[in-house]
Amino acid sequence: MNHTDDKDRQQKPSFGQVVLSTLAAAVGVQSDKNRERDFKAGSFKAYIAAGIIFTAAFVAVLILVVKTVLSNMG
Repeated sequence: MNHTDDKDRQQKPSFGQVVLSTLAAAVGVQSDKNRERDFKAGSFKAYIAAGIIFTAAFVAVLILVVKTVLSNMG
């Protein structure tokens, strides 16, 4: 292992990285490198919060789409 690998493992993921990891997990396309980073340096609470927020936003968008489609049908 080189010095950059050790540095990456010690540094916590940024807010953007947590959001991208959450989106990648929802789609199922997380890279092995990012998954390892998340499990070794990430905060469990941050990923739970991001997952709950993503799920709530996803459900809200689905509700809006269904309401829009039903209102346009007559």
